[in-house]
Amino acid sequence: MDNQLHSISVERFEETQQLLEDDFGVQDLAERFKALCDPTRLRIVLALKAQELCVHDLAQLIDTSESNASHQLRLLRNAKIVKYRKKGKRSFYSIDDEHITHIIEDMQSHLNE
Repeated sequence: MDNQLHSISVERFEETQQLLEDDFGVQDLAERFKALCDPTRLRIVLALKAQELCVHDLAQLIDTSESNASHQLRLLRNAKIVKYRKKGKRSFYSIDDEHITHIIEDMQSHLNE
């Protein structure tokens, strides 16, 4: 990298550079966005934004197999986007963190502008 800065102060450069370091969760953030970039997973999240659902109902809503819905839910769980609770033999899924809901709503609002 060129050692001379052209339009930013050294202090601002160092502050910005620090924000880009992985200590600030860049990798985790990228993984969360990666999990949301698939249309099937995004449909799942949108459905779960409305209400808690079991795999069967979720698969019906998004027009996919239960196997595919389960696979996508596992990826979303690993990314800490959805969570589940057991009731008997059934698992019910919901959004793990309301911040996810806000991110999606903000992006939808942005797209509608």
